[in-house]
Amino acid sequence: MLVTIVGQTLAGFLLVASLIAKKSWLAKFTFGGVAVWLVFYGAMLLGFSLASKTRVLGVGEPKAFCGFYLDCDIHAEMTSVRTSRSIGDRVASGTFYIVGLRVFTDAMNPNIGFRLIEPRALIEVNDHTVINRDLDAEALLPSAAIDLGGDIKARQTIEKEIVFDIPAELQNPELHIAEGYAIDSAIEAVLIDDEDSILHARTVFALTPRAQVASR
Repeated sequence: MLVTIVGQTLAGFLLVASLIAKKSWLAKFTFGGVAVWLVFYGAMLLGFSLASKTRVLGVGEPKAFCGFYLDCDIHAEMTSVRTSRSIGDRVASGTFYIVGLRVFTDAMNPNIGFRLIEPRALIEVNDHTVINRDLDAEALLPSAAIDLGGDIKARQTIEKEIVFDIPAELQNPELHIAEGYAIDSAIEAVLIDDEDSILHARTVFALTPRAQVASR
């Protein structure tokens, strides 16, 4: 991606120079070089995506969030998965899956703050529909006021339980967590071997109920 950006910038200067100097051969050379590189880049982008495989994580297995700048310093992991038919006075249409999440950083510099940017957690269904968090049920839990997108430094963590109302017919549900602004998603869609690139397989969490793991 960085080579492409630099190359396209250089191609722009060469194209302007060819127009000023009225060098048609330089313009053709520039357009040809750009075309060859874009074909190569597109092949790499699709090739890595089609070769990727879904990675399924369980309790205590962290997922790293890298983003465009490739700084994979912030992580999220499940600490617990439990089920219930009701939370407070709310009764599930199917079954409530209550998922404990921990967000932490392993950055070397303890003075730099990190956060998940607009974190999104959802259950993807086979027919390409999604199940979003049940915010009304979450509001009844002790961790309701905690923000998954809050700032953390050094050994600080964010720990919160999120809730999904999952129908009984959905077997082996998997949780997908993503983050970033719309512009981040657009850039990462064409970033080679990024999880959010076109057709790339996802890293998901298997929602298999089990005991809570100890805090860090």
